[in-house]
Amino acid sequence: MTLGMTLSTAEAITSAALEKAVELKLKPLTVAILDAGGHAVLVKRQDGSSIMRPQIAAGKAIGALAVGTGTRWLNANAESRPHFVNALNGVSGGAIVPVPGGVLIKGESGETLGAVGITGDTSDNDEACAVAGIVAAGLVADCG
Repeated sequence: MTLGMTLSTAEAITSAALEKAVELKLKPLTVAILDAGGHAVLVKRQDGSSIMRPQIAAGKAIGALAVGTGTRWLNANAESRPHFVNALNGVSGGAIVPVPGGVLIKGESGETLGAVGITGDTSDNDEACAVAGIVAAGLVADCG
């Protein structure tokens, strides 16, 4: 039986993601972990993380949950189908940030446990840290 996204799992993902950021010498990151229902489980900011980063990180995670895959997919669709991404962001009340860095967290059997959103460096680096955190926690990352 899967419990879904637990605080201890969110802490493990966050710790590993921030360790990766230190290893890569990235700018200060902010991590938001949401459960499958879009509720915040954990938000953590590194020292020096700039204003609005918690909202951006959560927006990336919400975007991944909204479309059922990572926000790399949303980013590609923002270019090829901007009307769709604009409409999606409209119905979400502007909550979605459609750039890489939002990654679905899946269990071994493929069930969605939640999503992580990371912001603070380049979108590609944000996504790399999210994937590193999810994999280190023994789960499956879906970047889109």
